[in-house]
Amino acid sequence: MARLPALGFLCTSCFAGGALAAEVTVQNDSLSNFGTATIVAGFAEGEKAASWLTSPCNGNIRAIQIFWRSPSGTSGNTIHFGIDIHRAGTFPIPGPLAQEIGGPVLTDNVLNEFRFLDENNTVPLIVPVTSGETFVVALEMASSIGASDPSVVRDTDGNTPGRNALFAEIGPGNFVWFNSADLLVQGDWVIRAVVDCAAGPNEADVGVGIATTPGQYTAGQPLTYTIVIDNAGPVSASTVTVVDIFPSAFQTPTWTCSGTGGATCPATGSGNITQNIALPMNGIATFTVNGTVAAGTTGTLTNSVTAVVGGGVTDPSTTDNTATINTSASSGPLIFLDGFEN
Repeated sequence: MARLPALGFLCTSCFAGGALAAEVTVQNDSLSNFGTATIVAGFAEGEKAASWLTSPCNGNIRAIQIFWRSPSGTSGNTIHFGIDIHRAGTFPIPGPLAQEIGGPVLTDNVLNEFRFLDENNTVPLIVPVTSGETFVVALEMASSIGASDPSVVRDTDGNTPGRNALFAEIGPGNFVWFNSADLLVQGDWVIRAVVDCAAGPNEADVGVGIATTPGQYTAGQPLTYTIVIDNAGPVSASTVTVVDIFPSAFQTPTWTCSGTGGATCPATGSGNITQNIALPMNGIATFTVNGTVAAGTTGTLTNSVTAVVGGGVTDPSTTDNTATINTSASSGPLIFLDGFEN
């Protein structure tokens, strides 16, 4: 593998006049103009390098970008089998094929951009994606790549977990998907996508709910709060701050958190909740908080939880961003009279 100093970005097949205002380049790599990178040689025919990327919005994949480089930077154009765009599967194995760019022509020492499915540039690349959706872009090699040949490039600051895959031949005609880090690829592929985000406000409708178990407390006994935070969209909310300052009578609280629909949150904690979580559209984070009501407690326990949307995203309706529950004391066991008692 050859390490490249000071890469200057050029672009072939780019959209005339530059990218549209709504277009967002999605990438895992950190390579910037005049940055450093490494050529990854040694591919066999039929092997693939693949980036797992996440859409920032509801929109369409309109272009794929691949940095292609030889040690000399002066090799001729290279034609390879194809660029495959897959729905996410289970890393490192992609899901169903969504679209294919056949026979891409890769130019040495440039950031190649592909916006069409055919060589005549008449059939545009359009792959619908939703906010927070993960998809896979894979480049398939048409021939073996030696040390002096141009090849796909990686960055030099580490391999992001769960984001870089390699389809490798482990025996004649036997290909298997691997985490590229397991094959000692030490950086992120410079394989990117351009997503044309649908025009509209950058909003995420986040809501909060809270409940207790049991429904009434008993002084000196355990009480559990269940807190649910969801995102109705239409975009992802990557930074949501959840705050719950528990009543003083709710003692030694400990909590766990789990996410569904791609939501992420800290797994465990104790004391008050002041945590950041991430909620894709339709994502849900659930906190389960266990504690004990102090002995001698009377009256109503009031607890409120609030979720604040940040990270450049606004919430179109904040009326559901705070939830409050009032938990009353149990009245104790009921004594029922039967017909034999007076």
